[in-house]
Amino acid sequence: MCKKSFTRLLLLAGFSLLSGSLKAQSLLNVVVAGLNHDHIHNILHAYKAGQVNIIGIAEPDKALQQRFAKTYHLPDSLFYSDLKTALVHEKPDAVLGYNAVGHHLDVIQLCAPMGIPVMVEKPLAATLAQAQQIQALANKYKVKVLTNYETTWYASYFDLYKSVQADSIGGIKKMVVHDGHQGPKEIGCSEAFLSWLTDPALNGAGALNDFGCYGADLMTWFTQGQRPLAVTAITRHYKPAVYPKVDDDATILIEYPSSTGLIEASWNWPFAIKDLEVFGETGYLHALDGTHLYKRQRENKVSVSNAPPLPTPINDPMVYLAAVLHGELPGTDDLSSLRYNMIVMEILDAAKRSAATGKRIVL
Repeated sequence: MCKKSFTRLLLLAGFSLLSGSLKAQSLLNVVVAGLNHDHIHNILHAYKAGQVNIIGIAEPDKALQQRFAKTYHLPDSLFYSDLKTALVHEKPDAVLGYNAVGHHLDVIQLCAPMGIPVMVEKPLAATLAQAQQIQALANKYKVKVLTNYETTWYASYFDLYKSVQADSIGGIKKMVVHDGHQGPKEIGCSEAFLSWLTDPALNGAGALNDFGCYGADLMTWFTQGQRPLAVTAITRHYKPAVYPKVDDDATILIEYPSSTGLIEASWNWPFAIKDLEVFGETGYLHALDGTHLYKRQRENKVSVSNAPPLPTPINDPMVYLAAVLHGELPGTDDLSSLRYNMIVMEILDAAKRSAATGKRIVL
C-alpha cells in the first residue's frame, strides 16, 4: 500500500467513524460454504450477536450440520447439502469460505460466474496453481475475492504499521514474524478440521501453509505489495507419529531489495504465539500480541503501550467486507486483497520448493 493509499484509508476510516456510515454498518446477507474449518465459530458467534445475517449454510456432512445446529440453535431451514443449491435459492451479498483450503477454488468456480463476491479463510488456496485459477476467475467475472486473517484485525499491527509509515524508525531492515501453537491436535482442534489440515493435498502443506501465510501476508503489506527477490526455507518433521503426512515446523527467509523477512511457523511452540517485529534504521517495534506494543529507539528509549482500537471500517472482517462491497474501501491493496494474497501464494510456493530441493528460489 503506497502512502497515498494509506492516507486515503485513514481518511475513509475517520469519515466512517464520524458519519456512522450506514452502508458499512448494514448487515450483509451471506451464505457460508463449509463447516469443517474451526474458524467457523467466529462467524457463528457474530451471527448470534447480530453482526451478520447468515441466510444459508452449505455443508454436505449431515453430522456437522446437526452438531452446529444444536450448538448455535440454528434452524434446519438454513442448511443446504451443496453450495450451488444454496446460491440459487438465497441470492447472498457474499459467500464466506469455511471449507478446506484445497476446496476454495471450488467455491470461486461456482460464485464468480454468478457475480457473487467471496471471502475465504486464510490462506487463499492450497497451491499457487489453484490461486492462479482463482485470480483468473475473479478477473474474468470482475468479482471480489478476499482472504481473511485473524491478524488483520490486530490493533497493535495497524499501530505498528502507522509508525513505520510515519518514518518513526527509518527504513525497514528486517521483519520477523512468529506464528503457531503446540499443534492443532494438541490444542484440541476438531476431527473435521484435522482431517484436511493435516492432508498435504487439501492444506497444501502443514505448518508452512497454516501459519507461514500470516507472515507472508504481513510482509507483503509492510513492503507495499513488493514481490520478493528470493525465498529460502527449511521444514522440519518433529512429530511424524502425530502428523505423518505434513511438515510441523517451517522457517522461511524472504529477500527484498532493501530488507529481509524471517517467518517462523510451527506446530511445536510451547504456547500459542502471534507476534511481529520490525527493525528499522533507528528503532525497533514489536507487536507482542493483538494489543500490546514495545518500542525501542537507538538511544535506548523504551516504551510499552496498548494500541488504540481499530477504526471502523477496518476493525472487523464483516464491517470491512461490507465497506468493500459498498465501494467505501477499494479492497485492492491491503491484507485481504487478492493482489497481495497472490504474492503470499508465490512466497509459500517458493518456500515449499526451497524446502524440497534445499535451494534458494529466485522469483
